[in-house]
Amino acid sequence: MAIERAYGAEHPYWKAGPFKIRLPFIHYRWEFPEMVQGLFMFVVSLGMIPLLMKYLGMPYEAALAGCVIAGIGYLLPALLGVPLVPGWITPAIPVVLLYLQNFEPGPEAVRAMFALQLEVFVIFLFLGLTGLGDRLVKLIPNSLKAGIIIGAGIAAMMGELKVGGRIDATPISLLIGCIVSAYILFSLSFKHIVETNRFAKMISNFGMIPGMFIAMIIGWAVSEYPLPEIEWGITQPDFVLLMDFLVFNSEIGMPSADMFLLAIPTAIIAYVIAFGDILVGFALCKRADHLRPDEVIELNVTRVHLVTALRNGLHALLAPWPGLAGPLWTAAHATLAERYALGRKSMDSIYSGGGTFWITGLIAVFMLPLVSVFKPVLPIALSLTLVLTAYICIMVGMEELKNSAERGVAGIVAVTLAMPDAKATVYAVVIGLVLYWLIERPNAAQRSKRDLSIIADDTASIEAGDEHGQAQKKPASN
Repeated sequence: MAIERAYGAEHPYWKAGPFKIRLPFIHYRWEFPEMVQGLFMFVVSLGMIPLLMKYLGMPYEAALAGCVIAGIGYLLPALLGVPLVPGWITPAIPVVLLYLQNFEPGPEAVRAMFALQLEVFVIFLFLGLTGLGDRLVKLIPNSLKAGIIIGAGIAAMMGELKVGGRIDATPISLLIGCIVSAYILFSLSFKHIVETNRFAKMISNFGMIPGMFIAMIIGWAVSEYPLPEIEWGITQPDFVLLMDFLVFNSEIGMPSADMFLLAIPTAIIAYVIAFGDILVGFALCKRADHLRPDEVIELNVTRVHLVTALRNGLHALLAPWPGLAGPLWTAAHATLAERYALGRKSMDSIYSGGGTFWITGLIAVFMLPLVSVFKPVLPIALSLTLVLTAYICIMVGMEELKNSAERGVAGIVAVTLAMPDAKATVYAVVIGLVLYWLIERPNAAQRSKRDLSIIADDTASIEAGDEHGQAQKKPASN
């Protein structure tokens, strides 16, 4: 029996330094819909296997072992007190692959990946330990934040729509799958149906799964994807073979200083995009939080940085990962937040949903029948994630903008960020800061002066009112 949460309180936990430990069945209940989602959505994490094989030269069994290491990392946020469903730094993947193309698959690419992931680890750790991550949220102009979020969404969408992309190669299954998933997750008309129809409510509980299943069935029916060869038993991830692709192996060795320097721009780009993911995740939590007065969701930027640093450090040492370890799986978190908003009966706590989801996902990696069924259609889950991520990023980014000046600056930042250039994010940040100072800053100064004058006028009015009131009270007291 899990520890009961008082109404309107933060969910129970064990304090451990900067972390808040929560365990299944002790601190939170097991959520059946999230368990079902985990049994199928884990396939998205397997989408990294083809990239590991192509860019790092890993055999399938070693790449599968890397997925197990990633699965352990996915457990850390809910375990340590972060209310976000973790994933990759998804929009950064094209930039990371562009970086890896400079190196020969095998030892050289592994060293390059280690250098990049170690630098991402250091960035998150430094900003977490110093608390600068929390300050960064407040210091970065709103237009730049929103532009990064929108630009990341555009980049993810364009990567799918480009000639030779997955939608171009298999348009029927992916387009129908995307439409179904978007309708179930975001349609106002479907939400109205959910309120009156039990079957629709049941479908809504499973988020992306119905759309993914429909895409799979159509893909097989129209021969866009080969039929699976189902195998029985338990998967055999080869951890010994994976060790051959770590820098501690004598045949791999440590990266050179030049390699670390070459990785710095990509690491910065990855952090900026991940920072946008944190903003998106927090925005989704806030949208659900105001509908759930029974639980207080703590959004701690420093803790998110520390947990993300731990996950990237784990990958750097034990499983190089081109997707990097990101703070948010946008599509999965949006699904969870939508169900969480339906009330405590639907989901007890934001942590019970996220914790159940990835514990089940880790167990599913060892279920050979599931892995073999999904193996031919791994691109479907990856594409649906990227397209839904694009929609959510653009939606949330637009909501953050308050006036025409912010919208104009954010639009330029977003378009710059989405350019197919390895340095696009650096250009976007620089352009965003310059435009902020040239366009928005004078307006901010004028607003500050206007606000001060309004406050002064209000103060004078209040004082005048007090004097008038006191003058009226004196005769009455006599």
